[in-house]
Amino acid sequence: MSRSRRRLTALALTTAVLGSLLTSQAAATRPAPRITRAGLDPALVAGRGAEVPFVEQEAENAYFTGEKIGPGREAYTLPAEASGRTAVRLQAKQYVEFTLTKPANALTLRYSIPDAPGGGGITAPLEVSVNGKSKRTMTLTSQYAWLYGMYPFSNDPNVDPIPGWWKPEPDPVAKPFRPNHFYDEQRVLLDRTYRAGDHVRFAVPRNSSAAWYVLDVADFELVKAPLRQPARSLDVRLFGADPSGRHDAAPAIERTIAAAKRIGWSVFIPAGTYQVNRHIVVDKVTIRGAGNWWTIIKGKVLPLAQPAPDKSVHSAPGFYGKYADAGGSTQVHLADFALESDVRERIDTDQVNGIGGAIGGGSTIENLYLHHTKVGIWLDGPMDGLLIRNNVITDAIADGMNLHLGVSNVRATDNFVRNSGDDGLAMWSESNPSGLVNHNNVYDHNTVQTPVLANNIAIYGGRDNAVTDNLVADPIREGSTLHAGSRFNATPFEGTLTFARNTTVRGGPRDLNWDIGLGAIWLYALQSTMAGTIEITDSSFLDSTYNAMMFVVDWPVKDDYGITNVAVRNIKVDGTGTNVVNARVGGWATFENVDARNVGAPFVNNCGTFHFEGPPEFDVRLLAGNDGGWTGATWCEDRPAVVPPPPPSPWS
Repeated sequence: MSRSRRRLTALALTTAVLGSLLTSQAAATRPAPRITRAGLDPALVAGRGAEVPFVEQEAENAYFTGEKIGPGREAYTLPAEASGRTAVRLQAKQYVEFTLTKPANALTLRYSIPDAPGGGGITAPLEVSVNGKSKRTMTLTSQYAWLYGMYPFSNDPNVDPIPGWWKPEPDPVAKPFRPNHFYDEQRVLLDRTYRAGDHVRFAVPRNSSAAWYVLDVADFELVKAPLRQPARSLDVRLFGADPSGRHDAAPAIERTIAAAKRIGWSVFIPAGTYQVNRHIVVDKVTIRGAGNWWTIIKGKVLPLAQPAPDKSVHSAPGFYGKYADAGGSTQVHLADFALESDVRERIDTDQVNGIGGAIGGGSTIENLYLHHTKVGIWLDGPMDGLLIRNNVITDAIADGMNLHLGVSNVRATDNFVRNSGDDGLAMWSESNPSGLVNHNNVYDHNTVQTPVLANNIAIYGGRDNAVTDNLVADPIREGSTLHAGSRFNATPFEGTLTFARNTTVRGGPRDLNWDIGLGAIWLYALQSTMAGTIEITDSSFLDSTYNAMMFVVDWPVKDDYGITNVAVRNIKVDGTGTNVVNARVGGWATFENVDARNVGAPFVNNCGTFHFEGPPEFDVRLLAGNDGGWTGATWCEDRPAVVPPPPPSPWS
């Protein structure tokens, strides 16, 4: 062998050895892919929440070159609003790379980028590649994020506090004042199906209009081919609907509905993007798309020449049943399409929801993707009999779903709600002259994450309603994971309100206005005594920021209203920053088979109605089976020190 060949051989061997070492080091530092649910090992939340077609991966568990932010739970911060209270911050040329755990051809990315200096948002590119190839550029936006100030909030970062409203912040307040609603999400169909083990990278370009990016979570999905047109259905394209999105498709869809009703057929909206900028009224009709990744109803929020009878000052895309005073709608079936709206500010008089009106009488709403609406689904009764299932509602600027005013026999199941600007799922039995009451409704097997304001699931009055088998996580402020309250002019609680087999994760945040910690489940008597039976059973409260359970009355009415007839049993509490039970009200509750560990303060904090004379006004009745940390329930501390618990773990 010649000397030159020996040198080349030695060089090749050295290069191979170095390459092998570098590959080994990269493999050693690259974390194994982790599927999570609500930021936790799925085994810890098994059997709870929605069955979804995607797998969740948190950015902080992936391979990244940026900076991990969090964990943090204080409102108005990026970590607090992130799934799992942790995310990854990137700057130019930095990236997050996920490893697929299952075949996927689509993804949803939850992210945040800065607002424009004067509000209103910016856009910025983000490069996406798979295995270093198949590169494409996403255009991220903050135009649907970044609200400021007090309710109902503003897009202006220089907004002042509302004069006369109580606030804990000293004057002059720092600007921007109470920034919130930082995150948005975007769905992407990839060019083909990729295998488990393939690497999906999100990289910040060298030159970007955004000073930083925060990536929170990615959901990876294997999307099926578009659904075929059903038999005995009319295609909206035959009536002039434009699938390119360039022309208004609403009149053509309405013509198709009218024709289909005349002959007793259904309506089919094939794959495409259809421009709709107003409500389409539905009654006794079935409307199906080709799948919510393929059929997109997309439109803008437009000003009305004059206010509508329902007090709206804008129009927006939506499917609405007839209002109850017009007879309501029955036998409506909506399925398999997406609705992409354009709501960027909260105007409570506007009917700019995805699904609205009164829809009952054996109707179904299923397999929809509702995005950038004011409320995903807001139904005004009286109405009876509806199934709402397998829907995804994200980035709503107000509630994810609300059943309002005399709604009965509605079941909402297997729905996924993330980043609502108010309650994720609510039942609001508002008082009315006709005496209508929300009753016999069920929220079961839903997943609700990161409501920016208020609660994951909230029940306001009503009779014999149930909240079961749900997974609820990461409430930010002025609410918690599970809530029942005599508030907002609600009817009294009657019959039995059931909270059963739910799992709360990182609930019980600090209430900014009261400056106290809430409970992962909290009951609130504000406008009347809560005397109906409330059962809280067979549930798990994991990693509560303050309390697992809270019973409270507002100070001005502390001697007028109470909470009674509450039964708590078969509960596991794994981690509280303070107490298991915090009672700041008169009344009573029973506790049976409550096991708790990693509790930061004495199990029961019983301040009753703050008279401090004799036994506390709230009677903590300890029955059999509670673990050894429970004592006589006479300790009271207004604001106990928080001891952050360790992460939840399997219960042996």
